[in-house]
Amino acid sequence: MNTYKYFKKSKVAMFALIILIIIIGIAIFADFIAPYTYFEQHPENKFLGPNIKNLMGTDQLGRDIFSRVVYGARISIEIGFSSVLIASVLGTLIGAYAGFYGGKFDEIIMRIMDIILSIPSLVLAIALAAALGNGMFNLILAVSLSSVPSYAKVVRSGVISIKEKEYIESALVSGANKNRILFVHILPNCLGPIIVQATIGVGTSILSAASLSFIGMGIEAPRPEWGQMLSEARSYIRDYPYMSLFPGLSIAITILLLNIVGDSLRDALDPKLRRSR
Repeated sequence: MNTYKYFKKSKVAMFALIILIIIIGIAIFADFIAPYTYFEQHPENKFLGPNIKNLMGTDQLGRDIFSRVVYGARISIEIGFSSVLIASVLGTLIGAYAGFYGGKFDEIIMRIMDIILSIPSLVLAIALAAALGNGMFNLILAVSLSSVPSYAKVVRSGVISIKEKEYIESALVSGANKNRILFVHILPNCLGPIIVQATIGVGTSILSAASLSFIGMGIEAPRPEWGQMLSEARSYIRDYPYMSLFPGLSIAITILLLNIVGDSLRDALDPKLRRSR
């Protein structure tokens, strides 16, 4: 409750959260909001600027850009949340076991994570996407696997600090089940950093997915992922800049909102930051 009260004090964070919820709502109800389907073509109306009938204009095939941006929100947000879910679950399990059991197991796992972290996440995602091939499932897998080490590091540090508490040491000495101690008593106390990391990670995943689609290694046409829309529009950016403007703004605004919410959550969940303000 204190966390929510502190979060609510930030008007910018609350505004960002409301707009983010609206964007998610648009993605969920895209079928009812979009005036046209994302693949509907009207060649006689191609390259129309924004107007009453086509709020964001039309593209080179006469498709309504507003409808494609709305459907693109569904795909981009689905990729963002799905990849974060996979990455956070895998990273949490790896980091939790490494931090809890320690020793050589921890050393080996963390060195593997360090090797993966030494490769830029986008480069790693490109390599994984190239190996797995195009498609939404493969794109989610590529983006999520490249993000696992960051979650593992966060969870490991939290588990190590909590493991040293007296009540955890007492439970271990008394012979309580180690898995029960880890998942019932330790991990719930690590949820704050995981939630913050996941919130910001959704934005990073959306950007990575858009980057992969932009270079032709993600979602394929005619499915309207925002990065794929930018890729199609780049050939016409001088004559018809609105084709790039709207999907580009969609990416930028969504990531900005997620970062604002994530930063505010971090401040609200950290008592030290709360006391310093």
